[in-house]
Amino acid sequence: MPTMRAAVVEAANGPFRVSDLEHPVPKSGEVLVRIRASGVNPLDTKIRAGAAAHARHQLPAVLGLDLAGIVEEVGEGVTRFSPGDEVYGMTGGVGGNQGSLAQYAAVDERLLAIKPSNLSMREAAALPLIFITAWEGLVDRVNVRAGQTVLVLGAGGGVGHIAVQIAIALGADVYGVDSTSKGDYLRSLGATAIDYSSEDVDSYVARHSGGKGFDVVYDTVGGAGLDTAFKAVARFGHVVSCLGWGTHALAPLSFKSATYSGVFTLIPLLTGEGREHHGAIMREAKKLVEAGKVSPRLDPRTFTLETAASAHELIEHRKANGKLVVDVD
Repeated sequence: MPTMRAAVVEAANGPFRVSDLEHPVPKSGEVLVRIRASGVNPLDTKIRAGAAAHARHQLPAVLGLDLAGIVEEVGEGVTRFSPGDEVYGMTGGVGGNQGSLAQYAAVDERLLAIKPSNLSMREAAALPLIFITAWEGLVDRVNVRAGQTVLVLGAGGGVGHIAVQIAIALGADVYGVDSTSKGDYLRSLGATAIDYSSEDVDSYVARHSGGKGFDVVYDTVGGAGLDTAFKAVARFGHVVSCLGWGTHALAPLSFKSATYSGVFTLIPLLTGEGREHHGAIMREAKKLVEAGKVSPRLDPRTFTLETAASAHELIEHRKANGKLVVDVD
């Protein structure tokens, strides 16, 4: 049987072991992708640690949620892709679906889209999870439109910097809360940067909205960040969070007749429901990227299957400066 190289994790918090695994064969509705790059997300490190109850992946397993690569073969019934197509998507690494830290993966065609022509494989692999998460919050849940004010908490992070760019592309007036070190970058995107270490929520709500609050608040931080979002939203506004776990007082939201929506991006991978929509979101990403309106910010350091653990370590210690990507092939 033909084989492929893959980085395998055998137990929670275990090391990556580069091994030869059976070469996948695409089933009906699947395409075989030769993976060129695998995006690394904080969620990947939690799955590896067995610390994400909402994102179980039975070990031993190949991790890696995001990929970019080239279609090698198509299964029965596949009509959207052909061998040689350059594709990208959030395709596995959770719920029993093989991840992207391998040379090949057989992927549900509904999860994929043609890669933006102006992105490298590395850049494309950095985008799927963060773009889908940002899009589901701002477009699917909130329907952000021109003239609205949008506040993004954690604006310089993975989901945050894409949410800022999507909101600006949709015509919103965007404010980004993060550390001082992210200020210049956020301003370069066209957002008003707010330093959380020097200004509390009451102060920046007063200064930037006249005390009214923001039409839309996207919390990408979770925990106390969601409580901050409830304080910052305007009357009849909308708070959305991709980390809305825990227990929170709803009074600050309720007294404003504001709305809350959660985003759980993993549902299509865990249940199979909504996979076509994820492919559609990636096609929207392609349009915005090729129009020059969205671009992922990458950490320049490079990794291979043999050094994937180093990428995980950087994320765990909050030492990444942009998205990290493993070069697979």
